[in-house]
Amino acid sequence: MNCKIALIRGDGIGPEVVNEAVNVLNAIADKYGHRIEYVDVLMGGCATDAVGVSYPEGTAEKCKSCDAVLLGAVGGPKWGADKPSEQRPETALLAIRKDLGLYANLRPAVLRPAMADACPLKKETAEKGIDLMMVRELTGGVYFGKRNKYQTEDRGIEATDLMAYSEKEIERIGRRAFELARLRRGKVSSVDKANVLETSRLWRSVMHKLVQEYSDVAYEDVLVDNCAMQIVREPGQFDVLVTENMFGDILSDEASMVTGSIGLLPSASIGDSAPGLYEPIHGSAPDIAGQDKANPIATILSVAMMFRYSFHLFREADTIEAAVDAVLADGVRTPDIAHPGEKTVGTREMGRLIREKIKAM
Repeated sequence: MNCKIALIRGDGIGPEVVNEAVNVLNAIADKYGHRIEYVDVLMGGCATDAVGVSYPEGTAEKCKSCDAVLLGAVGGPKWGADKPSEQRPETALLAIRKDLGLYANLRPAVLRPAMADACPLKKETAEKGIDLMMVRELTGGVYFGKRNKYQTEDRGIEATDLMAYSEKEIERIGRRAFELARLRRGKVSSVDKANVLETSRLWRSVMHKLVQEYSDVAYEDVLVDNCAMQIVREPGQFDVLVTENMFGDILSDEASMVTGSIGLLPSASIGDSAPGLYEPIHGSAPDIAGQDKANPIATILSVAMMFRYSFHLFREADTIEAAVDAVLADGVRTPDIAHPGEKTVGTREMGRLIREKIKAM
């Protein structure tokens, strides 16, 4: 395979974790005979510092010329809410998702075997295993709806945010969920608030139509508040969870914490054509940037997702995941996942050890 990957190194610990992920990419390329070309793309707070905006002109075009995009992390208090919109890294994230047509966010929440004791849930719950895939609609809903703020006569300032969804938007994310379920354990849980919201009632009606096309996949409707409760009561009951943008944002963070650490969890944002965007779910952690303390595993596992969902190279993806599990099984920990008193390694050493496992497999 010959491919071109855009690297958005970003802010804070982003460059450090991307560097280790690139080293893993190169190790996999050497092992399996692939050729990879990299293109650096400036985006985020570092872009604001360099050129005055977080999403420079031409960013989307550079990414579209590649087969996949690897993003480290963007943001930090330096570019907070007091900055103009065009200077904030979050604006860049929303823009690139829209410009690349990345409507489906795939966020697995997996309790890795060696990390079972890090699960905050009861031991008997953790022992049942956690392996769910959150499928979040990424380019619609309230995050992209019209916003308004105005003065009222008797209530002070009032603000509104419009949540809108079309049948087409719901159908395409629903199909993603059903297709993924066919590759996993064959169950889809659709999360909504149909007892209150009109958008959720439309969501449910479209999903029910799709059920007829995917009769081989088990299906259930789950109200979002009940889903939040079930994720901490018995997360093992879920396989693929599909939901709208805001619900998915909240629930995916909840699901990540029941696995023990956000430092271990990857994500993918994909559309109907290349490139997909792959990134760890953690933030830029500016307080530890440059100190060789960041956990690179989530970014490295994002590379595994890249091989699986963009390149359809399952052997390579499996190798990366097996290497991560082997290093964790050896008791190697970065500071964020270590128990008090345990010996820890830094970002670079964790990356090196994972590469050594890859070479040995």
